[in-house]
Amino acid sequence: MPKLLVIIGGPTASGKSEFAIQLALHYNTVVVSADSRQFFKELTIGTAKPSQTDLQRVPHYFINSHTLSETVNAASYGTAARELLSKLFTEKDVVIMAGGSGLYIDAVLNTIDELPEVQPEIRIELNAILEKQGLTALYQLLQEKDPASAAKIDRHNPRRIIRALEVSISTGVPYSSLLGKSKLELPFDCLLAGIDWPREALYKRIDERTQQMMESGLMNEVKEVSEYRNCQALQTVGYRELFQYMDGEITLDQAVALIAQHTW
Repeated sequence: MPKLLVIIGGPTASGKSEFAIQLALHYNTVVVSADSRQFFKELTIGTAKPSQTDLQRVPHYFINSHTLSETVNAASYGTAARELLSKLFTEKDVVIMAGGSGLYIDAVLNTIDELPEVQPEIRIELNAILEKQGLTALYQLLQEKDPASAAKIDRHNPRRIIRALEVSISTGVPYSSLLGKSKLELPFDCLLAGIDWPREALYKRIDERTQQMMESGLMNEVKEVSEYRNCQALQTVGYRELFQYMDGEITLDQAVALIAQHTW
């Protein structure tokens, strides 16, 4: 029988982590995380990491594997994940991958070009535009610099918009022109399973999880990582809104409401 990678995808709060753990227990195997924020040791509550109990129940990889001072991108993750899988499949017939990031899952299944280093001042400038002028201004800039990327990237995803912009500005050529991924011949089979919920039920789960995060100390976590606020991992839902509250731009109630809304 060929080796099998089971990839669990789905929207935020759909239950991917718990489903992956149940599958791993059933097949006596491990979970490989493809969540681009759960790598970081400093981010726990806002990234909805599996609990310490869950991590003891089933071995997990790529959780708490890096610090915010380190750089992780899709291309480097894809290479590292394939190397890990080659080792895991010497002992396991089935491995479970739980995805929070479609781009990172794609990086495992396909080649993604290593992109040039970005000048730090460009990233700082783009984050300043996001804070002062909002996401719409960034998206309009991307439409000017790289219409092809603007047409493909979720206009509500600041992290991906900033990534496309910083590469385009640093290199002087559109980000989209530097991407040349192609399908890999993988030594294992893949099964991609997506969790789906009725929209209203999912919204309710998101609202409940947002409240649970706040009650678990998300505000304190944001304060503790504030020195890294320009890091891409913190330009995301749950952290960005609370930084706005800390800057006096919105109230705490507004920040919590926006976290749920942006997660929707």
